[in-house]
Amino acid sequence: MSAQYSEDSIRTLDWKEHIRRRPGMYIGKLGDGSSHDDGIYILLKEVIDNSIDEFAMGIGKSIEVTINDRDVCVRDYGRGIPLGKLVDVSSKMNTGAKYDSKAFKKSVGLNGVGIKAVNALSNSFIIESYREGECKKVCFSKGEITEEFDICPTNEKNGVKVSFHPDEDLFSNYRFISEYIEDLLKNYVYLNSGLSIYFNGRRFHSKNGLLDLLNENLRTEPLYDIIHMSGEDIEIAITHGRQYGEEYYSFVNGQHTTQGGTHLAAFREAIVKTVRDFYKKDFDTSDIRTSIIASISIKVQEPVFESQTKTKLGSKDMGPNGPSVRNFINDFITSNLDNFLHRNPEIAEILHKKILESEKERKAISGIKKIAKERAKKANLHNKKLRDCRVHFNTKKESKSDSSIFITEGDSASGSITKSRNVNTQAVFSLRGKPLNTFGLTKKIVYENEEFNLLQAALNIEDGIEGLRYNNVIIATDADVDGMHIRLLLITFFLQFFPDLVRSGHVYILQTPLFRVRNKKITKYCYSDEEKDNAINKLGKNPEITRFKGLGEISPDEFKHFIGKDIRLEPVIMKKEESVADMLSFYMGKNTPERQEFIIDNLMVEKDEVE
Repeated sequence: MSAQYSEDSIRTLDWKEHIRRRPGMYIGKLGDGSSHDDGIYILLKEVIDNSIDEFAMGIGKSIEVTINDRDVCVRDYGRGIPLGKLVDVSSKMNTGAKYDSKAFKKSVGLNGVGIKAVNALSNSFIIESYREGECKKVCFSKGEITEEFDICPTNEKNGVKVSFHPDEDLFSNYRFISEYIEDLLKNYVYLNSGLSIYFNGRRFHSKNGLLDLLNENLRTEPLYDIIHMSGEDIEIAITHGRQYGEEYYSFVNGQHTTQGGTHLAAFREAIVKTVRDFYKKDFDTSDIRTSIIASISIKVQEPVFESQTKTKLGSKDMGPNGPSVRNFINDFITSNLDNFLHRNPEIAEILHKKILESEKERKAISGIKKIAKERAKKANLHNKKLRDCRVHFNTKKESKSDSSIFITEGDSASGSITKSRNVNTQAVFSLRGKPLNTFGLTKKIVYENEEFNLLQAALNIEDGIEGLRYNNVIIATDADVDGMHIRLLLITFFLQFFPDLVRSGHVYILQTPLFRVRNKKITKYCYSDEEKDNAINKLGKNPEITRFKGLGEISPDEFKHFIGKDIRLEPVIMKKEESVADMLSFYMGKNTPERQEFIIDNLMVEKDEVE
């Protein structure tokens, strides 16, 4: 019998109910804070974006961001929201000041949605506006007004203060990771020279824009001084390092487009064209761009992004009557980069030498690559190393952004994960024993070593992470010495040959419980001794305590709890001040005495803390 379809079937959701039922439309994924693009960071960004727009208008040179556990506060010193419109701006969709203002034609948040999403998705949302000696304050919970105060006098400087606490019912077991927040704030100041942002009292400030950004993100000395150029609506910075892969930071109207888009594609294309024309030689694209570290920022009128979170530019034109994005960027780089190379022959010579070295290495391993690709192709067809997921075959509900691959070792562990996983979004790659220590080796080893060749093929990262088949690359090993060693070897491999995989926040460590504590009614899984002790206290007398020694010992039925919606992932984060080369040299190189001393010293510290 067909379902009834009548007037009663049609209903209209109010704004807050729509946002809470479909949060992905407004902030992308929810997440728990372990990924840099999880929803709690998008909420923070939506609030800060409004403060940045005030700075862009020339008003308010500082923004204060305070985060205490899960409580967030953002205070700017702009003009302040007109007091009579404070409720509307906070809780009425498509309400804002940017629709008719020429000053905001190159702004990001044009649709009047962002701050309403923060309101609807927060347990507590408090907004205060200070304007010309007067103050207005309104309190909300999940989009509903809980208290509205009358306008009153104030000694506060003009501006807006927003305090919010993301809803635990939606963002389960979440936490803010300070490194992700610092990266967000640094990008704001790089793109807004003269702005100061204070995060829990620490000041972030930039005088030199993208030049500062690249200097901040360099892990080793660049091959040549950073090329830094700017024009109307565009700024670029370029150099080459010694790492494998390509590293880009792209922005549109102050928005960090982590997934690139039309502007980044045009930028990469223009660099290749300009270099080929300058040297009058048809260099291979990969030889020019290997080891590049570059950034581009453009301003576009009424930009079109491919999602509400604005991480990928879709606009083909700079504005309604402007040139195409591709032609605009190509013309700027063709002219300015060519002129720079002519005026700086010493840098042109270093770049030429770098391209020739890349060409030499590429040709040296071209034969091995061809054989390795054939081997990987056959292996995917005939062995069980990769148990793929269905997301790549156009399932309706899931997208690539939901996909994960677990890299594990041993038949029992991979078997447990395979039986427990969500076959739509979760794949499993099974290692055979401990992988090779790749520190100090050339990329030739990636193709000669069967395990790494097959892993590279499974991830589809040979030509860069644009083709990455899984959003989350999860290292799933036992929580013992051997498991830790395998983690280190895999992370070494990624940092050595595919560092942008780590820098872009795709690599995680799977956290699995160390203990199961249960009585006849309740079962608790504990990830630390502290959690175990708390569970024992809560469950009372003589609960059954099981210590899990390895992934293979956890039954598939239990494993479902650890890789489902309550999965705990620890992101692999490279701090900006850490040098990849120095770190790998210390931990994975042949400096045995120094490393032994380090281990002994830290073991003693840990022992003292326990005692």
